Amino acid sequence: MTTSKQLFTHISTEGKLEISLKNVDVPQPKPHEVIVRIEAAPINPSDMWPMFGPANLAEAVLSADKSTFSAPVHKGILPHIKSRLDQVLPIGNEGAGTVIAAGDSAAAQSLMGKTVAILNGGAYAQYCCVPAQACIVHNEGTSAADAASSFVNPLTVLGMVETMRMEGHTALVHTAAASSLGQMLNKICLAQDVALVNIVRSQQQVDILKAIGAQYICDSSSKTFKADLYKAIDETGATLAFDAIGGGEIVSDILTAMEQSGSKDAVGFNTYGSESNKQVYIYGGLNIAPSTLNRAYGMTWGIGGWLLMRFLGKLKPEQVGQLQKQVADEIKTTFACAFTEELSFEQAMTPEIVVQYNAKKTGEKYLINPNK
Repeated sequence: MTTSKQLFTHISTEGKLEISLKNVDVPQPKPHEVIVRIEAAPINPSDMWPMFGPANLAEAVLSADKSTFSAPVHKGILPHIKSRLDQVLPIGNEGAGTVIAAGDSAAAQSLMGKTVAILNGGAYAQYCCVPAQACIVHNEGTSAADAASSFVNPLTVLGMVETMRMEGHTALVHTAAASSLGQMLNKICLAQDVALVNIVRSQQQVDILKAIGAQYICDSSSKTFKADLYKAIDETGATLAFDAIGGGEIVSDILTAMEQSGSKDAVGFNTYGSESNKQVYIYGGLNIAPSTLNRAYGMTWGIGGWLLMRFLGKLKPEQVGQLQKQVADEIKTTFACAFTEELSFEQAMTPEIVVQYNAKKTGEKYLINPNK
């Protein structure tokens, strides 16, 4: 085994996206490295922008030899993505498979034959060479499909709860809450007795969360949404939110409800609103429209971005190891992820299938098996 098929993405200065299947050399592992045969790599929402950027997928085509997917990018958008133009980039945040070769260190050799998960940014490949220390080692009986989503969603969920504690909050608000990640967050919060306010956009999503025991669910399509949101935030005392949507007024709605709750018992007038600290972290961009803020929530508030790798960088190695062990131990329960379909490389580049998984529908998640 000297070569590996791998997917790459490229947007040219002429305004053309190409996702290509290329043959790449597989290096000999260094003493601390292992070679993983990737058998399952999820297509997460966080993979979509690196893969497709702002391309018009309605005009996408697959080459006759089925090795290249291409789609046009409007030239007016190109200045906004200048930093990635004419770069050939690997894709696929995470994946899982079997260790088939290892360097001569004890740590690397100990992983031979084991199912591991990796987060390397280039997991849409038949084989990946990674440091042994960077792997989540799964328990015997865990399949690659079980382990495929070990990093992005599970560690994000655990990171949210840890961030809450580190910053002195006691309850959470979460948007797009019926997603796979949202359901995991519910399970963790229920297990750890953390109050969680879930924001969804349909009755169908309300039903999904009710079925797993969620207590506070607010439907943004309901006429009573803002009143429901205030009530839930007031009952839970939530002052920290994680928002996967990004655009629109949802961040403003959350902060407003937090302020209403925090100031309800105020005596007298305070020009700057309540002293209750209110924080929203935006960690996704399901809505690419601008975020609209109505500033109806005083002056004690904050909005920022939240990144998993930045959070993990704040922890000691042993703390990261504890979180990873929890993921491995609970990958078939708390962090279980159901997939709609397993795709080959060719299927993943078929325009009709791309439209399906790029829709990011709740309850639909796709998996690439590079060795299918």
